[in-house]
Amino acid sequence: MIQKVRVAIYARVSTEEQAEYGYSIDAQLDTLRKYCELYSREIAGEYVDRGVSGKSIEGRYELQRLLLDAKDGKFDEVIVWKFNRMARKNIDLLHIVDMLEKNNVAFRSFSESFDTSTPTGRFALQMMGAVSELERNTIVDNVKMGHKHRAKTGKHNGKVPLGYRSVKVDLRGRESKIVIIEEEAAIVRNIFEQYSAGHGLKAIANNLNHRGHKTRIGKPFSTCAIRDILDNPMFVGKIRYNRYENWAERRRKGKTSELILVEGHHPAIVSDEMWKKVQLLRQKKSSMPKKRFEGEYLLTGLIRCPECGAAMTASRTVNRAKDGTKIVRMYYSCGRFRSQGSSVCHANSVRKDEAEKAVTERIRQAVTQPHILKKVVRSINEHRSGRIKPLRDELAAVQARIDKLEEKKLKYLGLYEMDEIDRDLFAERLNDLNRELDTELTRRSKLELELRDDQAEPVSYELVRSLVGRFDTLLHRSPFPQRKTLMHLIVKKITLDEGKCVDSVELAFNEETEKHFLSVAPSAELNAEGAFPFGKAPTLKQKLSIVI
Repeated sequence: MIQKVRVAIYARVSTEEQAEYGYSIDAQLDTLRKYCELYSREIAGEYVDRGVSGKSIEGRYELQRLLLDAKDGKFDEVIVWKFNRMARKNIDLLHIVDMLEKNNVAFRSFSESFDTSTPTGRFALQMMGAVSELERNTIVDNVKMGHKHRAKTGKHNGKVPLGYRSVKVDLRGRESKIVIIEEEAAIVRNIFEQYSAGHGLKAIANNLNHRGHKTRIGKPFSTCAIRDILDNPMFVGKIRYNRYENWAERRRKGKTSELILVEGHHPAIVSDEMWKKVQLLRQKKSSMPKKRFEGEYLLTGLIRCPECGAAMTASRTVNRAKDGTKIVRMYYSCGRFRSQGSSVCHANSVRKDEAEKAVTERIRQAVTQPHILKKVVRSINEHRSGRIKPLRDELAAVQARIDKLEEKKLKYLGLYEMDEIDRDLFAERLNDLNRELDTELTRRSKLELELRDDQAEPVSYELVRSLVGRFDTLLHRSPFPQRKTLMHLIVKKITLDEGKCVDSVELAFNEETEKHFLSVAPSAELNAEGAFPFGKAPTLKQKLSIVI
């Protein structure tokens, strides 16, 4: 008897696609199920990402589950309605298909009628992926062109800053105008006045936070928030656009020379004279030499403030002894205090040398004293097993909410079929229910992935000893730039106790860091228990967090 081909069905739709083009998950699934039935293929599983963009794998928990199941050999083929359901970019699509092929899993598209089990199919995939990406980029360029035209005519694109609100001026909601919110505008004027009077960014943020003011998104003011307000020409009645290209990918590296700066149709919040005065001060201060701390700070951003939990940053004090000698002391201080002031947190400074010595010594003790590491391994496995019940309980609660939402959908469908609810109200309510359902289904996928990791086989002492041992050896042998890179790759966070001493060091290992940065096993000078002997190191097959 010929064994049926085992097929995994993958479907995806983003919120925008569903709203604009009417793409339907149910229609995709129905089509692919009928295809499998027609060609006598066995459906091994269905993987559905609802309301999720195809920009990357991150956040697409069903795709992540599919790739894990491909490694476990649970199916022979993956089928999608259209290949752009798998990825928006050609390079991402080819990467995913390559991962499938390494596990002897073919990739097939229903609409484009090709599969990657043949050379012709692989070639067609590459060509059609390139054409699809060209079409998408053309649409993106057209949208950008429309935004540029709006900007050139003095109209604002996107969200408005503090002090303004966008209001609709026609019934269809296609036209809007920007109006001033006077309560917020007063804060903006105060920021400009304080800066023009000589106050610095931190002093202004501290002042506003002490008075209980918040940013547009409800957070305390930081030096970055103050700077962005002072540098935004919208407050003087102008529209600025096209400072950066591809912000989502290139960030500030994508700065362009084609800046659009025109008079806007919206009212100004600050006067032209105040704006010019502030910009003169901003330019003057930008040319001043920035503070440069002497010394090498190994743990910047890794140590957490014992009071608020924020990352601690480099700081120093300079004093003079009685004989006139300059004394420089280096510290790690709370980052929120440094950017938002004393209303949010306090300095909570710790000596740089003491903190770095305590962290490296903590790692060394874990290597040289086996009983410490064995306790850590026991704690890891107990934590993993202890997490399973809460995760299962949460998964059951999520499933109950999903079932309840499905029941509501059927109820509204029944009312609509009996003409007891009008079409517009039915469509509106159905859209609301589908949005809630997408959220719960995504949450279910994430929980199932977490449960899958936690139910894996227990972590072995040999594996943990190997990882921590290699990390410790490289830390002691490497120059500062490499040590800092290793620290930021492996150390997730360092917590302090109430006495501002190192409380715990959390290390996070994964396949990539283990392969590329910890691949050389150090040879032990002493053959004592706890020292990692020279030889083949145990291989890490999953993400692993260790608290020492």
